[in-house]
Amino acid sequence: MNRTIKDATVKRFHYDSHEQLRQHLQDFIDAYKFGRRLKTLKGLTPYEFICKRWTSEPDRFIIDPIHQMPGLNT
Repeated sequence: MNRTIKDATVKRFHYDSHEQLRQHLQDFIDAYKFGRRLKTLKGLTPYEFICKRWTSEPDRFIIDPIHQMPGLNT
C-alpha cells in the first residue's frame, strides 16, 4: 500500500507546500477507500452496497443516497 501511495502522489507530482501534499494524499486515500471492493459486502464497494439496499428497502432511508455521491458534481 505504501508503494501505491508513493507512486500516485509523491513520485508523480511536485508540491509547493506540505499542506498541498497532505490534501492530495487525503483525496487519494478517500478515493481508494470509496472504490475498494470488500469481501464482507460480497464484492461490492460501500457505495454500491448502499445503493443496492436503497433499491430493495427504500423505506429505511430518509433521502436518496444516489444524490450523495462524492465527485465533481458536489
